[in-house]
Amino acid sequence: MSINNSFSIKLVLVRITQLFVGGLFIFSGLVKMNDPVGFSFKLEEYFSEEVLNLPIFEPLALPLAILLVAVEVLLGLSLLMGVWKRFVLILLSAMIGFFTFLTFWSAYFNQVTDCGCFGDAIPLTPWESFYKDVVLCVLILILWSGENQIFDKVPRFISTVVMSLGLMFSIWFTYQVMNHLPSKDFRPYAEGLSIIEGMTLAEDLGLEPPKFEVIYTMENDRGERQEISSSQYINEKWWDKTEWTMLSELSRTIKVSDGYEPPVHDFSIMNDYGDITDSVLSLDEVWLLVAYNRPKTSKNGWQKVLPKLKILEQNNTPYLILSASMPEDFIDCGYRVTMPFAFTDETTLKTMIRSNPGWVVLNNGTVIKKYHHNDSPK
Repeated sequence: MSINNSFSIKLVLVRITQLFVGGLFIFSGLVKMNDPVGFSFKLEEYFSEEVLNLPIFEPLALPLAILLVAVEVLLGLSLLMGVWKRFVLILLSAMIGFFTFLTFWSAYFNQVTDCGCFGDAIPLTPWESFYKDVVLCVLILILWSGENQIFDKVPRFISTVVMSLGLMFSIWFTYQVMNHLPSKDFRPYAEGLSIIEGMTLAEDLGLEPPKFEVIYTMENDRGERQEISSSQYINEKWWDKTEWTMLSELSRTIKVSDGYEPPVHDFSIMNDYGDITDSVLSLDEVWLLVAYNRPKTSKNGWQKVLPKLKILEQNNTPYLILSASMPEDFIDCGYRVTMPFAFTDETTLKTMIRSNPGWVVLNNGTVIKKYHHNDSPK
């Protein structure tokens, strides 16, 4: 093969890689920019004591999420236009190197079930996220090897205008979704979706559910440890092996085969009288005021939803305040003991609506409308 042919093949490979990586970074950034609050929840998971044990960074999760998605979009634009090549490649390498480590850690220890790389739009398993990052590492190495072949003929004036517009759009779009709701809701509680249908089990749909195994850590009298599956424990009658003791605190659950999983899970509404989930989902109309965590509830936002609460009471329209906090925690926000209050899992409430507080309106279990507290109907 001639030198010219080799050069041409490498040039084409580098240019295709440039387009693919640049486009992927823009897409990934925009998807997460659509829901920076959701991405911050994912970062909080990584920073938690159970994963990376960096709780000091948890309060910074939201500003970090906003910064990372904006940088991701701007890096994608820079790469597509070939501006600041060396600087962009260094930043791309640093980001991908960090996230490759993060996704490997998540996959190997099975601690964060979805990296949030593409938000809720394209959920990936931990290993899928890791393999995706490995491929990106290879592609960035191709860009490094062909740095001089990266397309960089965009006039400086045009690249400056594009980067400026990209930055302004990122600021405007982030402001919009932070002060209202995501422009596109990819979660199972989106408007028009039925919570009841979302909770239907695989068996009821005639589908195969996923299968799980519990991995036990056993220790013998000599201090030796061995991991066994729950099926091994039963088939091999490990309870009869008196020299072995189960270390229950080290037990973990793994998925051994895929199957249909209901998109809505861990959804329940509890009050002092018990589980009222079915009763709430059967109402023709009910307004749910979601406030997942009192310390993190916007006091200004609470004042914006109080007028609607009064209107609902006057019209005898069913409503319910849902939170993972105690009702007395909301007294300073204007809560009264006569207001109907119920408990729901905090993670579920975070998934339902990206507003704290925020409205979710149901009709026979179907989400009819959702309102950020800034858009609370008067």
